Amino acid sequence: MFEPLNKYFNLDENRTTVGREVTAGLTTFLAMAYITVVNPLILTDAGMDFGGVFVATCCAAALGSLVMGLVANYPVGLAPGMGQNAFFTYAVVIGSGHPWQTALGAVFISGILFILLSILPIRAWLINSIPKNLKLGMATGIGFFLAFIALKNAGIVEANAATLVGLGELISFPVLMAFGGFAAITALASIGFRGAVILGVLCVSAVGWLTGQADFLGVVSQPPSAKPVFMQLDIAAALDLSMISVILTLLLVDVFDTAGTLVGVATRGNLVDESGRLPRLGKALLADSSATAAGALLGTSSTTSYIESAAGVESGGRTGLSAVVVGIAFLLCLVFAPLAQSVPSYAAAAALLFVSASLAQSIVDIDWNDLTESAPAILTALMMPLSFSIADGIGIGFISFVAIKTFSGRVSEVPVAVHFIAAVFLLKFMFL
Repeated sequence: MFEPLNKYFNLDENRTTVGREVTAGLTTFLAMAYITVVNPLILTDAGMDFGGVFVATCCAAALGSLVMGLVANYPVGLAPGMGQNAFFTYAVVIGSGHPWQTALGAVFISGILFILLSILPIRAWLINSIPKNLKLGMATGIGFFLAFIALKNAGIVEANAATLVGLGELISFPVLMAFGGFAAITALASIGFRGAVILGVLCVSAVGWLTGQADFLGVVSQPPSAKPVFMQLDIAAALDLSMISVILTLLLVDVFDTAGTLVGVATRGNLVDESGRLPRLGKALLADSSATAAGALLGTSSTTSYIESAAGVESGGRTGLSAVVVGIAFLLCLVFAPLAQSVPSYAAAAALLFVSASLAQSIVDIDWNDLTESAPAILTALMMPLSFSIADGIGIGFISFVAIKTFSGRVSEVPVAVHFIAAVFLLKFMFL
């Protein structure tokens, strides 16, 4: 019955099954579902229509995930990126005074440039040239970053004027449910239960609904109109000289956010080859870049690969079939929006906290006997959550790697691609 799927996605070769991939896809979707609400909320601050952005978010996520699954065969879901939507709204539109239509034009142009980089061998060359220990540092950093997001969303940590970050109110319902869900998911996973993450999220959500601590918004509703934002981008205005820095920033963040996510998820899922390279990387990059361009046409900020895909990988996802399930789920979300929006943030936080602990295990494989390798790797890992940016963490890690190797008289060990990436980020930090 499932033989065509088995053959297309190489399920046997990847030691997985249709059932396992479906569970993984649903797990990833539940971990990502918050974006269907959060992205429209952020973009409405830029003056955009909530309903139109909701439809654009679901459609861009569905398109990107389907292409990633069907073309690249990676278990990675895509959706409008959190860092990118904040930059779009608060830096480009509100901060610089550009209309949101012009900002969408800049996103589209950055997506086209991204596609060109993905078609050319340069981007795959850049990513595959990343030294092994920096890749491990990136995977660890994504784990730390996910943990910070989970702790913040659950209210376990909060802003503190004196120390930047401090403990929230630990004896509160959201915190207790997040910790309880995390403990339950971890316990189930420890005994080999592959549906641990999705079961944990659903159980925590159900407790919230039954106790009245979370709103159950229903099951289905008619999708809102996409007309207010669909094809409203202003490409001509985005070609103005004042938009160059905006386009370059969008491009850099998208490129290296995707690189970090793909490396982190692939490393954790043992999807890299013997030399640590990512197979079918060009196709994965093309899926991500085309989703950004298409998302701008639909009416949303840059679409990117999601680190929450690690939740599906932890549930056993190993092929693009799980990404296809994510894409289908986002399409269904257009009518099942109330149900998706009913999952409380602390339920998703429990899942992300578990996933973060798993991703951070990459730290044990770092070469601790060579400080010129381990120090940049750890700095990369630390800077991702502290800068709240995967791309900036990668940039600081690369710059430190080149500097440390140079000062140690071992500059010959630095690949040309790493020199190039470090130089690009140095220019970004200086001028963008």
